[in-house]
Formats: sequence, C-alpha cells, structure tokens
Amino acid sequence: MLVNVEFYGIPRSRAQVPSASATGVTLGEILQDLAARFPALGETCFHGSLLKPGFVANLRGDRFVSDPNTVLQDGDKLLLLSMDAGG
Repeated sequence: MLVNVEFYGIPRSRAQVPSASATGVTLGEILQDLAARFPALGETCFHGSLLKPGFVANLRGDRFVSDPNTVLQDGDKLLLLSMDAGG
C-alpha cells in the first residue's frame, strides 16, 4: 500500500525533501519505511514505529494520529511535522 507523505519543519530538514511515498498498512509501518530510506529523519523523529515527543502526524487533513497501529488506506495523504512548524 502506497501513502503520500509531506514533511514540514524539522522532518523536512532531516529528510531533505518536501515529500515522499512510503509503503505500509499502518502508521508504524510507514514510519519504519521512512526511517530506512531517510536515516536522519528516523533518528530525529521516530523511536522504532513511534513518533518521538514533539512530532505529530496528520492523516488526510482530518485528524492527528500517533497510534502505530492506525490503519491507512492506499493513496492516503500523511503530513509529518514538528509541533513548532506552524509558528
């Protein structure tokens, strides 16, 4: 399953790209896929399949999610941002 991920704030700085596609069925799997492809992002923002404190994920622009077992749909849009990204 392919999910479109946009990075803001510190996650964008660590990934060094504004967006990427990631593979997985759950939020935790998506984070692990991203960590494998963007090691600096993983080291700074994730603890295994969990978001570190100070980082949040927004699913479809509808709600914030943090449970690694949250099931995603093919083609979903996920925003990863640091809590200070909005100023």
